[in-house]
Amino acid sequence: MKKFLSVVALGAFLFSSTAVAAQKEGLNVVLTSGNQQTQMMAMVLSMMTVKAKKKVNITMCAEGGKLALKSTKTKVFEPAKKSPTMLLNALIKKGANVSVCPLYLPSVGKDKAALIDGIKVAKPPKIAAQLLNENFTTLSY
Repeated sequence: MKKFLSVVALGAFLFSSTAVAAQKEGLNVVLTSGNQQTQMMAMVLSMMTVKAKKKVNITMCAEGGKLALKSTKTKVFEPAKKSPTMLLNALIKKGANVSVCPLYLPSVGKDKAALIDGIKVAKPPKIAAQLLNENFTTLSY
């Protein structure tokens, strides 16, 4: 009986979690890690969200900001045979809203020309509003 109740409770939890996720508008991703495997996971989950016809907002800061630079080369990961840079470019083409923290470029001695086409410099009030929007799930890497 205990096992049956556990299965019923788990099923109810999964059903309600799926229903809540289906109601969300999209995903906010805050990327501060310079680790390319971590960056890849952030891009993979962002791509899955876009493929589910949901909105994606990505904000990159600190070491994560390097991914936004045209000059950055990232490793290709298996089994996808893609790199974080490749997925980031695909996300931009699919309409993801991608930005770097306002402090990033000045802190590395670069300007907007160093950014991959389609990446903007974040405006703090806009990012704060995105992060506080309860209709979005926020992941931080």
